[in-house]
Amino acid sequence: MENQTEVSEFIFLGLTHVRSLQSYLFTLFLLLYMASILGNGATVAVILAELQLHTPMYFFLGNLSSLDIFFSTVTVPKMLAGFLSGHHTISFTSCLAQLHFFHFLGSSEAMLLAVMAYDRYVAICNPLRYTLVMNPQACLLLAGVTWATGFLHALMHTVMTSRLHFCGPNRIHHFFCDIKPLLSLACSSTRLNLSLLNTVTGIIGVSPFILTLLSYLYIISFLSLKVRSRESRRKAFSTCTSHLTVIALYYGTVIFAYLCPSSGSSKGEEMIITLVYSVITPDLNPLIYTLRNSEVKYATRKFIIRKLFPETN
Repeated sequence: MENQTEVSEFIFLGLTHVRSLQSYLFTLFLLLYMASILGNGATVAVILAELQLHTPMYFFLGNLSSLDIFFSTVTVPKMLAGFLSGHHTISFTSCLAQLHFFHFLGSSEAMLLAVMAYDRYVAICNPLRYTLVMNPQACLLLAGVTWATGFLHALMHTVMTSRLHFCGPNRIHHFFCDIKPLLSLACSSTRLNLSLLNTVTGIIGVSPFILTLLSYLYIISFLSLKVRSRESRRKAFSTCTSHLTVIALYYGTVIFAYLCPSSGSSKGEEMIITLVYSVITPDLNPLIYTLRNSEVKYATRKFIIRKLFPETN
């Protein structure tokens, strides 16, 4: 069955219609986007440059930072261009591409957070087997499966959305092409699309969350019952706090946005929630991991000093 869409482009209704506010929003989101690129880019650069960070934990952190760079790039530049020009339009093909990459990167991040929780579980609860279990081949396999699964999950939604019939209106109550706002504009039946969104996306989102919770419940019980040294417990908990903070920020917003039923009165709330995990969270992740991790802080200082004063090395 071929797509018979009559709509060639969509118009984003976006965050506001007030022209004077758009200039302030442009400045705000430009600063947030630059902070995300610089912060996550610096994290990746430090992890690549410093040998002491060539461990599974920081390998996955580098993957997380890379995902965050691409994740914010999917939506923010297009939104900034709309603020500047006043034309918040996107072609049908570009809309599908934006939808695909947003869900590709978002679902990959959800699974990567579960992989990072498993890494902490092995490191804390089975330290003697850590290098054996989390060997370089296993780390590459886990990262590859994470990215590949996210890509296939997004491809499913992209293909199913492309087969819908859009005959108008073409105004999207959002600042980018997300699945729910697009489905509300379709002229053909969206029952299968909604079923896939609720089941497959639910599994992709909730399963890693449950695995993450189980990993940390086991870590907490292990540290409480089997580790007697207060200093050892403090050190172990400190390596997990940053990751738990990122998990709370990410899953708290994603679950609300995609697993809660939508309604007309909640469109504004959904946009704000999407802004949190797609724009603000990528800014916070580098700060969370840097401020609470002494190894990253030390490696970052060492990296900066070596770049600024190469003759001292």
